[in-house]
Amino acid sequence: MLLSVNIPKTPSSESLLKLWAERYAVDISSLSKNPKFYGELVKAAWPEARALTAAKLLKTVLERTSRQAVIQAKSLYQYIPDIIDFQAEHRIAQFACKVYQTLLSFYQQQSGLVVTPIVKQMTYGNEEATLVLQTIPSVEKLVNELEQSLLKYQEQHLIAKEQRVLGFLTTLFNFTNQLLVNQLTPVEKVLLCPYFKFLEEQVSIPWQRICVAAAKHQLGSPALALVQQMLPIASEISSIVYCRLLQVLPNYQSVRGSLGHPEIAHSCLRDLDMFQAYLWLCVLEESLRPIEQELVPLCVMVMPNVGVEWEMTNKWKRQLVDEIESRVQPEQKPLLLNYTQGMESAFFAARQRLGHPGDIIEVPSGFGDNLIIHVNSQNPF
Repeated sequence: MLLSVNIPKTPSSESLLKLWAERYAVDISSLSKNPKFYGELVKAAWPEARALTAAKLLKTVLERTSRQAVIQAKSLYQYIPDIIDFQAEHRIAQFACKVYQTLLSFYQQQSGLVVTPIVKQMTYGNEEATLVLQTIPSVEKLVNELEQSLLKYQEQHLIAKEQRVLGFLTTLFNFTNQLLVNQLTPVEKVLLCPYFKFLEEQVSIPWQRICVAAAKHQLGSPALALVQQMLPIASEISSIVYCRLLQVLPNYQSVRGSLGHPEIAHSCLRDLDMFQAYLWLCVLEESLRPIEQELVPLCVMVMPNVGVEWEMTNKWKRQLVDEIESRVQPEQKPLLLNYTQGMESAFFAARQRLGHPGDIIEVPSGFGDNLIIHVNSQNPF
């Protein structure tokens, strides 16, 4: 959930802000080898071309697209017609349009291409040079530009007096982004898709709050070092976990379709990133409150209503935790386990409340590597 917070100007916060911005950079190494395409990309980045792209989306497409996205989202969340009337629906679409107007206005203000050569350390000591396009020159400025319109948009779930609307609002951006992308040329997609990605993540993933929480820690502190290590590989971890889920659940179906469908893949990867972000937010805040009071209630509220069974949530959480734990050093594990086990406990408590009283779960104990505690929810003692 988006909260109005300012990122402090501290070395710790700045280091994570930089890592956050890297999520929206695009590797254009292969594109640069195609002179024609790269030339078109350069032209599309000119202020005049950016203005034409924005005008194309704003003139007729955006309003029609937002309305179409509302219809799609309503069909996904079958309970929506019961809690949102036509006036509220129209108001939500209008606020969504204002958010996109602000986003596209910011996009127009940028000029040219900011391309940075980066040398990556590969396996066996080899190095690989890549060209990275910084599509959003200042994430912090974009955050400030969008904050008020996004907060007003998010307030609609409060006006509706119904928490379930919050999931609908996030999904609406997802559908709108997909529809808008279809209106773009290939070079426009390179430049603008990162903005759409940022927008969808800003209302669902607490990257900004992670940067704020980092201010509590000195550079080199164990908690900050762990988060600095894990944030750059968040998307890689999500991809690995998603591929494993495809293997263990090849026939899984939700309301939107099979697990392998591109749109489902997009949502799964975003949500796996979200789980990781909430975990790292807890680490930096030294509290499980964000997971207990935000992530778990969100999953309880949204997942069943889009046909995602609790077993699916449990499987991907377990797969995700296993992958994260495999990426840290032995000396980092005690710190990490405080929060991964806390996440397990929070979801287990929610599972009990939802009426799964007979489940037996395995809780790794911090008392020893080989000690596993088996907990039966009917008789936990």
